[in-house]
Amino acid sequence: MNGRPCTTTRISPTSCRTSGTCATTVPAVTPGRILGHEAVGVITEVGSAVTSLSVGDRVLVPAITSCGKCGPCKSAMPSHCASVGGIGWIFGHLIDGTQAEYVRVPFAETSVHVLPETVTNEQAIFLADILPTGFEIGVQNAHVEPGDTVVVVGAGPVGLASIRTAGLYGAATVIAVDLSEARLKRSVDFGADETINSGTEDVRARVLDLTHGLGAHVAIEAVGIPATFELCTTLVRPGGSIANVGVHGKPVDLHLEDLWINNITITTGLVNGTTIPTLLDLVAHEKIDAGNFSTHSFDLEQMIDAYDVFAHADAHDALKVTISR
Repeated sequence: MNGRPCTTTRISPTSCRTSGTCATTVPAVTPGRILGHEAVGVITEVGSAVTSLSVGDRVLVPAITSCGKCGPCKSAMPSHCASVGGIGWIFGHLIDGTQAEYVRVPFAETSVHVLPETVTNEQAIFLADILPTGFEIGVQNAHVEPGDTVVVVGAGPVGLASIRTAGLYGAATVIAVDLSEARLKRSVDFGADETINSGTEDVRARVLDLTHGLGAHVAIEAVGIPATFELCTTLVRPGGSIANVGVHGKPVDLHLEDLWINNITITTGLVNGTTIPTLLDLVAHEKIDAGNFSTHSFDLEQMIDAYDVFAHADAHDALKVTISR
């Protein structure tokens, strides 16, 4: 390490999650890269500069790596940590990821979270990315307030995370929109008050009906395709907010000629993970059940089977797939 104190930690993951979308839509993920940017594991080795972590600690490895010292990190925006090249998401993206027997974690002291005994691996793994993404980039970015009507387009895992956490800020009505009846059914368990099947119903007409003709205060896009983003722009009332959470692989038309006069706010973002300690406390005190995101579990040796189930989620009624060793 060029004579410098080593801040890395080596972890043996006991649980991780399959990753698909980012690997197929982000060009920087090159062939041969070990995927995975979320893990729960046990520390097997610490660097010479690491003093607050110990071998044997069970920790959560989040999607974002943070040095804790640069300008973006001090501004609560570690998603753009300067010490790791300006993008805090490095696992399975710019360096090899967490779907392996051992993982080297840079800047471990300011990146990992030691887990309390009351939080299981199956609960903790979803605090690495899914829950904070839905909460931070969806609910917080949109400035959900008490009494708001929130419509979430896309009832996949991240959409469900937004649905589950919208109530933390007092949303009065949460509406889930999806093509899949199975996911819409699950959304009710996560806190949705109303569901709309976009394949069989006029979504805009139904939202207007549910909001006395006004539209939603907030629309959260949790799919990542042009059609769902454009749908969100038709669902919010004047002065409303659109929070884009989905990872887009294609350009999206932005109809400013229609949106500007309605005072619409549009936000985007990469998760920072700054809410993980809060979410961890909520899980530890049984205010949020993070474990219900998992529907299938496999051993590390069954990686191919896990990806097959994840790739054909509807056929297997899968929500999230975890891998353990």
